[in-house]
Amino acid sequence: MTKKINTLVALFLLAFSSMGFAQNFSGDAKDIEQILGNIKSFSAHVMASNYQEIGNAYTEDAKIFPSNKDIIAGKQNIIKYWILPKGFRTKYHKITPQEIKVIGDEAYDYGYYEGTTARPNGSESNWKGKYVIIWKKVADDWKIYLDIWNPIASSK
Repeated sequence: MTKKINTLVALFLLAFSSMGFAQNFSGDAKDIEQILGNIKSFSAHVMASNYQEIGNAYTEDAKIFPSNKDIIAGKQNIIKYWILPKGFRTKYHKITPQEIKVIGDEAYDYGYYEGTTARPNGSESNWKGKYVIIWKKVADDWKIYLDIWNPIASSK
């Protein structure tokens, strides 16, 4: 019976590892868990249009590098960037890190993001892209210091 269970577990792990979920996380497990939690919270705040909490995800001296725009510096300017026009909302937002590496009080993470924006006329647009984030540990919490992203063209 034990041999059969071991074989089933091995087959499951082999199948799961070949499904494209390759993630490479290194560093203190507590720090990685906190960064993953902050990533999940960030998406929740984006979907809730909670702009102050989006801003609180960043350090005071943070910089963002949105596609086709100049670098935006400082938490208050970053909050202004994230505010959507009236009638628009982000219905879906998900960040999927491919790698997180913690090095002391700094870390980096990169991966993919995706989402759906609802427009005032009821139509929706789906989007996806890739990103790199540099994190800094501030008062026992991980905050985004540098955030760069750009879209991946749809294959439609």
